[in-house]
Amino acid sequence: MVGYDPEAKCVSTAEAAAAGSASGLVTRVLVSPLDVLKIRFQLQIEQLSSRNPTAKYHGILQAVQRIFREEGMTAFWKGHVPAQFLSVGFGAVQIYPNLRHAVMTMYQTEGPRTFYRGLTPTLVAIFPYAGLQFFFYNILQQFSRWVIPAEGTNGGNVKNLVCGSCAGVISKTLTYPLDLVKKRLQVGGFEHARAAFGQVRTYGGFLDCMRQIMREEGPGGFFKGLSPSVLKAACSTGLVFFWYELFCSLLCALRREHR
Repeated sequence: MVGYDPEAKCVSTAEAAAAGSASGLVTRVLVSPLDVLKIRFQLQIEQLSSRNPTAKYHGILQAVQRIFREEGMTAFWKGHVPAQFLSVGFGAVQIYPNLRHAVMTMYQTEGPRTFYRGLTPTLVAIFPYAGLQFFFYNILQQFSRWVIPAEGTNGGNVKNLVCGSCAGVISKTLTYPLDLVKKRLQVGGFEHARAAFGQVRTYGGFLDCMRQIMREEGPGGFFKGLSPSVLKAACSTGLVFFWYELFCSLLCALRREHR
């Protein structure tokens, strides 16, 4: 979102970057609980269903209640600090006590290469995901201007929120299987910690992970955790665009006052 300024607003490049960073920071705090739910669903081999007695999590409400009961409110922000820095290993921090312990354990047991697990699907997914977000956001903005006459555009922030949310949902759904594969690869090597969450699988790489998921879990396995992920994408993308536009507007207002 940094530097996104399609209408050439009265903000400099540095101010646009600051607005983008601030919007990302605020949004990350708000959507962290959904991220925790999404990752736990993605890593669960068992079917996400109440009909499966071996499954730890069955759905969003049941998972929220169980996590809160077993780990407390702070569990919904586990991994928040490294996530703010876009750390590759943030999934591991949801298992280990803190960031320092996770980094030391990972390095001592498997070396520096462990921090780059899941890099292939990350690189494959990140470019289309980011591109699709902006593509659909622009399309939806143009569509909204066509549907709503110019004289009726007072609710600009609400429109940005809705367009951003829809763009996030579409983009996340299209790239979701790659995100799931990335998470499965990232937690490789933590079998002793993963055992508490259900079945454990070992993957030999990107393609092997996809083959095992298809063989053992079927096509639906690639979309485990899609519900909280789509909800997170809607909230996250919508809020990022919302806060970004709001911060840019505030910076513009401050600049006009000092002229």
